[in-house]
Amino acid sequence: MDISQRIEELRREIRDHDYRYYVLAEPSIDDQAYDMLMKELEALEAEHPELVSPDSPTMRVGSDISSEFPQREHAVPMLSIANTYSREEVEDFDRRTRSLLDSDDIRYTCELKIDGIALSLHYRDGVLHSAVTRGDGRVGEDVTQNVRTIRSIPLRFADSGSCEIRGEVYMELEAFSRMNEVREAQDEKAFANPRNATAGSLKLLDPKQVAARPLKYFAYWLRLEDNMPETQWDALAQLRQFGFPVNSERALCKNSDEIMNFASGMEAKRSDLPYDIDGIVIKVDSFAQFEELGATAKSPRGVVAYKFSAEQAETILEDIIFQVGRTGTVTPVAVLSPVFLAGSTISRATLHNEQEIARKDIRVGDTVVIEKGGDIIPKVVEVVVEKRVADSTPFEFITNCPVCGTELVRDESEVAVRCVNAACPAQVEKRILHFASREAMNIEGLGPSNITKIISTTGITDFASLYSLTDEQIDNIPSWKEKSRVNFKLALENSKKRSLAQFIFSLGIRHVGAGAARTLASTFRSLDKLMAANREKLEQIDDIGSTVADSILEFFNNESNREIIENLRKHGLPFEEIQPEPVNDFVFSNKSFVLTGTLPTMTRSEAADSIRARGGKVVSSVSGKTDYVLAGENPGSKFDKAQALGISIIDEEAFFRMLGN
Repeated sequence: MDISQRIEELRREIRDHDYRYYVLAEPSIDDQAYDMLMKELEALEAEHPELVSPDSPTMRVGSDISSEFPQREHAVPMLSIANTYSREEVEDFDRRTRSLLDSDDIRYTCELKIDGIALSLHYRDGVLHSAVTRGDGRVGEDVTQNVRTIRSIPLRFADSGSCEIRGEVYMELEAFSRMNEVREAQDEKAFANPRNATAGSLKLLDPKQVAARPLKYFAYWLRLEDNMPETQWDALAQLRQFGFPVNSERALCKNSDEIMNFASGMEAKRSDLPYDIDGIVIKVDSFAQFEELGATAKSPRGVVAYKFSAEQAETILEDIIFQVGRTGTVTPVAVLSPVFLAGSTISRATLHNEQEIARKDIRVGDTVVIEKGGDIIPKVVEVVVEKRVADSTPFEFITNCPVCGTELVRDESEVAVRCVNAACPAQVEKRILHFASREAMNIEGLGPSNITKIISTTGITDFASLYSLTDEQIDNIPSWKEKSRVNFKLALENSKKRSLAQFIFSLGIRHVGAGAARTLASTFRSLDKLMAANREKLEQIDDIGSTVADSILEFFNNESNREIIENLRKHGLPFEEIQPEPVNDFVFSNKSFVLTGTLPTMTRSEAADSIRARGGKVVSSVSGKTDYVLAGENPGSKFDKAQALGISIIDEEAFFRMLGN
């Protein structure tokens, strides 16, 4: 496999994990494994800048933005923090910091990494004016009314100026457990862990419900208009003086040895803390030095997180069951004797695939060690062989689908085992869930429970049939009142207004994530043209390699899929991308643009769409044929190469003038 193929493979895998985490809320790997994929991609792109793509996962920050709340742009971006997992990586951070600053006079403020939700508070004249989530780092959601209900956040404080304060919203473990007990007593689903409960609470539409949730806040960042402290340590003291809750577990360290001593002490103390932590945050204490270090496209250079090892526990593996995904992949799941681990009770754990079970020789009845990978996904680490019962026998993987009984197929090129019956009820439910998800057709209110009700009541076997449901069928859906029925019909109509990119993504083509769907939509501008494209045409497109091309061809050559698509056409789904009216066509026509860095007010995808709409081309690497480089903050090596080649470099303001704005 050559470098370009590996880069494409990494991008596809990371996008798939992003989709599972942010859209489905069903992460399939832990934080550390995800970070390793991202680091490999970053390293390969750094070595081969000509292969960097504007929509590479390395160019974005994770997002929690939904459509329920107004969006607000952060005055100072809330960038993500790079992770470290070993003493060696912390030592590398310390060494690199000293080298970049050319100084040994450095201190680090070390704080706990609370497992909560980042929140920015804005005060005007000492009064809380707005509260904004991190979002994608550049734009977040205004959840002010909900945040006013959190009693540890002052609505007013003594300082009469304007400032911004950032911190973490979280739940204490004991309060979380009590809340879950109440939910279960009321026949409501318990939350998986405090972080999920916190995130869900901030997104509730009724502040009264938020007020009933045990939310708390730790402040850790301060920005004042005047009289700003010179160090992070002093800023924390100032926050406490203002009346904000500040975590007392922190240390001022001179070197990596002192940092690791603090980290080791907190890891040992971790299980005794009243809240979840997953590591420590190490910040260059001096704000002047912090600013001098600057930032990469994703992370400030003056701060890293040191992540603790995942907590482990022993329990009994009582059974192995199987789940069927939307593409037919059959995944084994361990049923465990419930055990409390890292803030929640675990009774299920992923076993990944048949090869993993065989490699670890996992058997029903075994005593197993489990951990939360990255404190998110429970997984079986190993079998305690010495505790295995005498009559234990090796586990035999199933040969037929556990839902529909179809014989399973083993793909020689993958570890996956698949059910190839497209009408399998489990696949139907997952495909409809994907079709209705936020990044796809965004059919509000169509979650797993409602999809199950619709399928069991109406017998539909594909997502296109949603649009064919009669009033009588909708009226018969169990427990739906008049408002639910009206909202469902309205949501279906609204879904017809989505973009072509969302429509392509919603079809569930293997290996085609949201980013690839946008690329396909902007290239073909029509689903019919995409369906008619051959392999050569597909492989010529940036970010669409041979694997993705094969998936697209296979999908559209399937007769059942084409029938579903024709049914969607009848109901008015968006088969065409609306072409904007060309503006200043002569300025952009046949001109080649490279985009790099973070633009002040628009995303690179928006800029790229504007260029293509006016007849220009967007390419991923700088060469002698490049006409313009549109550069934002932290532009990287592309900016340097453009300067060396004498290529025109423009900023966003100049770009707007070219657009005629």
